[in-house]
Amino acid sequence: TWKWVVGPMFLYLCERLVRFWRSQQKVVITKVVIHPFKTIELQMMKKGFRMEVGQYIFVKCPAVSKLEWHPFTLTSAPEEDYFSIHVRIVGDWTEGLFNACGCDKQEFQEAWKLPKIAVDGPFGTASEDVFSYETVMLVGAGIGVTPFASVLKSVWYKYCHDATNLKLKKIYFYWLCRDTHAFEWFADLLQSLEAQMQERNNADFLSYNIYLTGWDETQ
Repeated sequence: TWKWVVGPMFLYLCERLVRFWRSQQKVVITKVVIHPFKTIELQMMKKGFRMEVGQYIFVKCPAVSKLEWHPFTLTSAPEEDYFSIHVRIVGDWTEGLFNACGCDKQEFQEAWKLPKIAVDGPFGTASEDVFSYETVMLVGAGIGVTPFASVLKSVWYKYCHDATNLKLKKIYFYWLCRDTHAFEWFADLLQSLEAQMQERNNADFLSYNIYLTGWDETQ
């Protein structure tokens, strides 16, 4: 029976070693953007990092916790020269990251003062199938909308640089959420894409609908 144990244990140890090696590679935070309602965007660079739309990474910030890894969906496009995540400040770890990046201070935070970040990944199945059809419908709910930021950005880059070879001709996007406050950055992205498509006389390329399942007097 030991043969059935050694094989899986060997594969497990190899996987852990690969993940440890990847997590030790240097990650540089190139930009920190503070969005409304305590949401921050971290733009980063890492040598040899390759991603596809719809993937996610694990992030560790030793300044906050030396052991905790947290998953975040990538919100950048593969065509961009950096990769990014959006972090909503909702707990102790994210609050610690927010403070470590100097977002709780009024003055500009110098790059050398930004915390060290470890990144493992990317993981997950790429959503490249969206580019294989002429018409697609994308549906997201709440925080599940973040993968579509990467998809929509990538569509825009492909459209701008090689529109004639882009099979995709129409996108229907539906977003259900309790409120848009925490995701204003995504709403801004939708409006920006819509405006850019109008400038190119192709306003019908993207059709989006936002459904609010909650409401308060401040909205």
